[in-house]
Amino acid sequence: MRQRTRRKRARRADLGLTAREFATLARLTTPARIQAFVNAIPVNHEEGGQTVRSVRGVLAHRRAHCIEAALVAACALWIHGDRPLVMHLDCDPCDYPHVVAPFRRGRCWGAISKSNGAWLRYREPVYRTLRELAMSYFHEYFDRRGRKTLRSYARPFDLARVDPALWATADGNCWALHDRLAALSHTPLVTAAQARALSRRDTFERASARHLQFPRRAS
Repeated sequence: MRQRTRRKRARRADLGLTAREFATLARLTTPARIQAFVNAIPVNHEEGGQTVRSVRGVLAHRRAHCIEAALVAACALWIHGDRPLVMHLDCDPCDYPHVVAPFRRGRCWGAISKSNGAWLRYREPVYRTLRELAMSYFHEYFDRRGRKTLRSYARPFDLARVDPALWATADGNCWALHDRLAALSHTPLVTAAQARALSRRDTFERASARHLQFPRRAS
């Protein structure tokens, strides 16, 4: 197990990555480049069962869903001097939580985010608070029936607090980290009364959401 490090910039030795793995992430010198990289990775449809792959696992399998891409993004950000943060967005039980990699520029927050659709992706660093950042996903966060489902967010979790062997180089799934994020204290974005009064996305918006970058292959 590697020691936790509080270095401003993570070195290859700190992370335990191979030279090739580290070079791949070191080339991603801006948040926009990191976002383009995770966008280009095909979506992990988890056809063989649920996964939470490490950074190494994503680079090896070339597949990722939101939390897996967030780990890659946070790792790349750390290599370039940002804290390796991930933020858990929770939702109504009818939908699926989301994880993004937030970063700061000056006093404002942005986020790197992987989604198979167009709407839950990159956020420019223009949001003054974490609540503003989380709320930027609210209208676009909905289930197949058009119900807006985002309900709360947790403060960013600093992956520098965790041994990189548990999230950067793990050979298996990172379920312990997944569960730790889900168990964090979350701040509500809407009241119960507001949630009950929410309108649904209209037919056109729901149809637009079915346009996916990486459709699931027909079996």
